[in-house]
Amino acid sequence: MWEELLQDIQRGNTKSLARTISLVENEMEGYRSLLESLPASSTKIIGITGPPGAGKSTLVDALIGEMVARNKKVGVLCVDPSSPFNLGALLGDRIRMSEWYNHPNVFIRSLATRGSLGGLHPNIIEIADVMKAAGFDHILIETVGVGQSEIEITGLADTTVVVVVPEAGDEVQTMKAGLMEIADIFVVNKSDRPDADTFVKNLRLMLAPAFYKTSSEIAIVKTIASQKEGVGELFDKIMQHQQIIQSSDRKYWLLAEKAYHLIQQYRMRDINKAGLKKELERLGDTNLYQFIKRYM
Repeated sequence: MWEELLQDIQRGNTKSLARTISLVENEMEGYRSLLESLPASSTKIIGITGPPGAGKSTLVDALIGEMVARNKKVGVLCVDPSSPFNLGALLGDRIRMSEWYNHPNVFIRSLATRGSLGGLHPNIIEIADVMKAAGFDHILIETVGVGQSEIEITGLADTTVVVVVPEAGDEVQTMKAGLMEIADIFVVNKSDRPDADTFVKNLRLMLAPAFYKTSSEIAIVKTIASQKEGVGELFDKIMQHQQIIQSSDRKYWLLAEKAYHLIQQYRMRDINKAGLKKELERLGDTNLYQFIKRYM
């Protein structure tokens, strides 16, 4: 079954791709054998993140349009908050991107965070790698807007785009949001609003080498995503960044980050808090360090 699904995915069968994502998402028996047979891929991942209300979905919609206009094939993963009842994606309809659902060069899938605090699905690495096998030119991942804990995307995306708006506050507040450290590109969306230029100026000051140590210049792009303004420039900046990282050691740091996460995930697979609680209840008062030694 898995071999047939992989062949269908490589042929561009979106139904097989959607089915395989569901099987990997739910860790169905044998899914690891599919992952082990995935071919190597050079497809880059673009991560879109930022605080709630910044216009991430609208920007992703505009980016899809820009890529399609350039004859690119686009895969999109939208990570949404989980329903507290069934762990499904709460915003799964993605109304803002509805015009692309039947487009032959666009594939969109909503995923739930399932309680993950980093703004991503627990199996996002595996799902993204399955997407890569489908031959997309670009893969966009939009994270849920969760603010300070939303930094996992930097360990997954080749290029991390942080979306903010002029009224997000001063530059100190931007730093507090935990997003300064992870941005490869800053997008100041809704830049037709008052004080947008002042906000951009303050952001540039914060990114100056005297204040913020960085090995390469972080681009700042002004957009009005709802009107598709600035989106072409943003896409060009993304492409420039991906050319730079291709010739740097960032590529292998990203792979190391993914490998570390997967190894950690697999080693912890048979350990859960409920089981630990029962064992601790059975033992009563005990030395915690002696207790965890059996799991080391």
